[in-house]
Amino acid sequence: PTCRPDDNWERWATPETFERMRAERTAAFEAWNRRLQGTGVPPRDLPRRLEEAGALGVLTSNWSQGWGVNKIFNARTQQVPTLDLSCEDYGLVFRLAQNNQGPVVRVNAEAEFLGDVPALNTVAEVRGRQRPNEYVMLSAHFDSWDGASGATDNGTGTVIMMEAMRILRAVYPNPRRTILAGHWGGEEQGLNGSRAFVADNPRIVNNLQALFNQDNGTGRIVTISMQGLTRADQHFNRWLGRIPTEITRHITLEAPGTPATGGTDHASFVCAGAPAFNLSALSWDYYTYTWHTDRDTYDKISFDDLRNNATLVAMLVYLASEDPQRVPRDRLTELPPNPRTGEPMSWPACAPPDRSAAVSPRM
Repeated sequence: PTCRPDDNWERWATPETFERMRAERTAAFEAWNRRLQGTGVPPRDLPRRLEEAGALGVLTSNWSQGWGVNKIFNARTQQVPTLDLSCEDYGLVFRLAQNNQGPVVRVNAEAEFLGDVPALNTVAEVRGRQRPNEYVMLSAHFDSWDGASGATDNGTGTVIMMEAMRILRAVYPNPRRTILAGHWGGEEQGLNGSRAFVADNPRIVNNLQALFNQDNGTGRIVTISMQGLTRADQHFNRWLGRIPTEITRHITLEAPGTPATGGTDHASFVCAGAPAFNLSALSWDYYTYTWHTDRDTYDKISFDDLRNNATLVAMLVYLASEDPQRVPRDRLTELPPNPRTGEPMSWPACAPPDRSAAVSPRM
């Protein structure tokens, strides 16, 4: 019944109007779900079944709960087009169809399948001078979803790591440990690039001093979880203590934290017991407006925050490389309950990479 975000309703509507809208929306969702259940077809399979039944195309709309923004994922048809409509346009077509007014949609869509192409990792190296077989790693996925240009998912993460590497090459050309920068392919299909790197390079993973990953938008870095490693915070407290407070004043360490089970590329290393850390950024409404949406474009970037983050990463890499001590891998023996299920969490097992993936598991 609405394409207005809830916070806008809450700000301007009377409480009674807001609650009435929410009730109408819930009723509409329930009616839609009953229709889906009535088909006897799982929702993921419905586009394929419609295509098999002779549909000329499939119209979808996955509203992202914000102004004029949709989530964009992969099509589940093989030959006919799948088209994303904005919330307001989809609502118009739906109402016309519901009222038996026979809406006609004219589509001008051009596409060509050019065949399968390989998904590749790009890895850079600055060789260490004293401990060349120990590694500090910068990490960000290079691929993006195709609803827009992927500016904040994950162009910003890639830019941070490239700029940090440029700084390090200029001011720290002879690091104690070897510095690697991994720009992963196939992340959006299930962390395939980083999982393949972990599977193919056990020596590097076993000798990893620290990995720093960034993959959640344009904001300044504010949270670093220790990923269930019980003594890693001792190193981070020492490193952050040597970085100017104008950069570190916003940062909170979650110690010991819990191990990541997926979501982004540091998880591929965490499951192997390596000290791999995600550098989590301020929201800037990332999950509503730019994560896998048709609005993830260059104009959404905050360059001051990117400069801050690149400087932070360069300093962390320098300090981790020069640290005379290895980051210990001692980890929690008992993990807290899963907040969703109440069941005890367990340390994640490493999943094998899918080296021929074509469809995202996130849909």
